[in-house]
Amino acid sequence: MASVKLKTNINRLNGKIEIPGDKSISHRSVMFGAIAHGETTVTNFLPGEDCLSTISCFRKLGVRIVEENGRLRIFGKGFEGLTEPSEVLDVGNSGTTIRLLMGILAGRPFFSTLAGDQSIARRPMTRVTGPLKQMGAIIDGRKDGDYTPIAIRGGNLKSIHYQLPVASAQVKSALILAGLQAEGTTTIQEPAETRDHTERMIRQFGGEIQTDQRLITVKGGQRLRAAEVHVPGDISSAAFFLVAGAVIPESEIVLKNVGLNPTRTGIFEVLEKMGANVQIISNDPDSFEPSGDIVVKSSNLTGTIIEGDLIPKLIDEIPIIALMATQAKGKTIIKDAEELKVKETNRIDTVVEELRKLGASIEATADGMIIYGQTKLTGGTVSSHGDHRIGMMLAIAALVCDGEVILENPESISVSYPNFFLHLHHLIQ
Repeated sequence: MASVKLKTNINRLNGKIEIPGDKSISHRSVMFGAIAHGETTVTNFLPGEDCLSTISCFRKLGVRIVEENGRLRIFGKGFEGLTEPSEVLDVGNSGTTIRLLMGILAGRPFFSTLAGDQSIARRPMTRVTGPLKQMGAIIDGRKDGDYTPIAIRGGNLKSIHYQLPVASAQVKSALILAGLQAEGTTTIQEPAETRDHTERMIRQFGGEIQTDQRLITVKGGQRLRAAEVHVPGDISSAAFFLVAGAVIPESEIVLKNVGLNPTRTGIFEVLEKMGANVQIISNDPDSFEPSGDIVVKSSNLTGTIIEGDLIPKLIDEIPIIALMATQAKGKTIIKDAEELKVKETNRIDTVVEELRKLGASIEATADGMIIYGQTKLTGGTVSSHGDHRIGMMLAIAALVCDGEVILENPESISVSYPNFFLHLHHLIQ
C-alpha cells in the first residue's frame, strides 16, 4: 500500500479496544524462552513484523518455536542449546532484536552475522558492540562494527563494570544477557532509569539480578527455567488512543489490558501535567508485569515542560505527545531527548517536518522540540518515513484536521500494531 486517505474532522470517539501485546515484552519472551530450559508458553504475543523477526532469528539458531491457538510454545535448551546459524540473521526493522541478540550471541562459541533493513543499516551499534568487545567478544561490521552487517564470534566472556553513557534499555539488556554468560559478576550503572522488562523477566525465569540506585548486578553461569508469560497490552501503542481521546471533543475511550510497568508510565505523568482526564483501573499490580484498564475522556489541555529523568520513561511516546501539544493551550517544551535521533528515523526532525505539513507551529531544537498551541490543523500529504510511530501519530493527527490528509507508507504501522486502523475505525463508528 503506497498511500491511504485518512479519516479527518472527527467530532467524537467512543468505545472499548483491547490493546495488542507489548512489543518489548513480546521480544523478550521469545529470547528468554529460547535461552531457558524447558517449554515456555507465551499468550497475547504481539504478531507484529518486529516480533516475528525475533522468532525467525531464533529458529535459525536452532530453537523450536510453535504457534498454535493464539499462543507460542518455545522449546528452550539453554544458552548451550543455540546452534550456529547457516544463514544471515535478518532482524528486519527491529532495533530491539539486533541489540539484544548481540548480547546473547556474544557469549556463544560460534560465528553469526546480523543484518536488517535500510533503517537498521543507518542505526549505530557501537553503543552495544563496544562494551561487548570489552567483555571479550570478537565483533566486526561496517565502520569498525558500528553499522550492519555485524559479524560476531562469541564465547569466553569476562565480566565488566560498565557505566552507560546514555540511558538505553536496549544497551542495558544486551549487557545483562551477555553478563549471564560471562565469568564473574557484571555490573551496569544507568544514568537514568529505563524500562526494566529484562530484569523482571530474568526473575520470572528463575534467575537472579540485583538493582540498587540504578546499579544493576548480574552473575554469570545462571541456569534459567521455562515459564508461562502473559504479555500485557503495549502502553506505547495505547498512548496514541490516550491522546486521541483527550484531544477530540465528546470522547470516551476504554483501553483494556494495558501494561502499567512503572518504568514505562511517563506518558501518564505528562497527561496529568497537561490536564488530561484519565483514570487507571489497576487489575493485577503484583504480577511480574502489572496491567490494568484505562479510561480517557475529552480534556482541556495546557502546555508543559518535559525533560530530564522523565524522558527515558516515555521516549517512544514523544511523537504523539508532540501532537497533543499542538492541541494544548500555551507552549510545550521537550528537551533532553537526543535519543530520538537514533530511532527508526531521526524522530525530532521527522515529527517537526510532518506536523508542519498539517499546519502545526513547531520547531526542532538540538535535543527536542518546542510546540506552540492551541493550533487548528489543516491537511496535506504526509509520510511515515517507514517509522511505525510516526505513521500512527499522523493518523491520529488527521482526526483533528479540517482538510484531506493522505498518509504515504502506512504499511510501516504493522511493525507494532497490525490492527491499528481496524481499532481506530471501531472508535469512530
